[in-house]
Amino acid sequence: MRKLKSIALAGLIVATLPAAAHSAGTVRIFTFEGYADEEWVGPFEASTGCQVNVTYTGSVDELFAKMIASKGADYDLISIDTSLFPQYIDKGLIVPFDAQNIPNLKNLLPEFADVAEVMAGESRFGIPIAWGSIGLIYDKAVFPEPPTSWNALWDPATASKAIVLDDANNNIVNTATLLGFEDPYNLSLEQFEQVKQKLIEQKRSILSYYAGFEDGVNVWESSGASLMFSMGESQVISLAERGYDVGYAIPQEGAIGWLDTWALSTGAQDVECAHQWVDYVLAGDVGPMMTTAHGYGNTTQSNDGLDYADRLNWLRPVESLEMRAQVWSEVKASQ
Repeated sequence: MRKLKSIALAGLIVATLPAAAHSAGTVRIFTFEGYADEEWVGPFEASTGCQVNVTYTGSVDELFAKMIASKGADYDLISIDTSLFPQYIDKGLIVPFDAQNIPNLKNLLPEFADVAEVMAGESRFGIPIAWGSIGLIYDKAVFPEPPTSWNALWDPATASKAIVLDDANNNIVNTATLLGFEDPYNLSLEQFEQVKQKLIEQKRSILSYYAGFEDGVNVWESSGASLMFSMGESQVISLAERGYDVGYAIPQEGAIGWLDTWALSTGAQDVECAHQWVDYVLAGDVGPMMTTAHGYGNTTQSNDGLDYADRLNWLRPVESLEMRAQVWSEVKASQ
């Protein structure tokens, strides 16, 4: 039923999109799964003449590393959360959008229309597209009641059936929060050491790490996992589609909240098609299609059922992404 509804909405998009100047270009998108599905890529290509070339990433660490390696030359658009803008701007990896070429900016909900983190002076470096959380997914047969604490990922009774997202910043923020540190985005060297030792302790108990939405679902299926430090609401839908009876929990300590945006690469080759893509995603039907298909909130229409935003610890810039990547590498290399 969900697929049929998506196809029907895709048809509606073709019928309702305003006529666009046809372009023979290609927009190269480096993004997470769920932001460039065929249900809306096809209508975009038909409407604009721009082709879409999508590359998926499994983590923010991989995305940043590949952007650094090519100085942005391999991609026109990337999707990054609001905490990452200082890093990308400082490294010269992204440039501002021309807001005049994105008329559908008017469709942004008020809470997303003027997000300070995507601005530098009068320049708009990011366009909000989706929001959600990074919570716990659990097997309802194993957990009749939802897990109430992140300590479940360290509890010997449950951690041995857990899989964990392979992501430096998210694991460090989560662990720092669990340890009670006041600001999990600005840690001292002593706090980093405590976080590292806590994560090494976790590594010895869990089943495995995973990278990317689909990989997490596949590892769940192949490993017999019953608990997942997830990439969010989308994986609940994917697991349910494979027949798993799973729930989603925001533990008592809270969970990381994210707001993802489109950002324009310094190395963009087709700036016109890049702007047309961003404008198209802000059209009336695309946001709800993403919410229906993947479960996370969109930035253009109301989000019924996503009622836990006030319990989220929204991602912010950190003291050093390099330090966090180093700590995570040491955790994974530990015996």
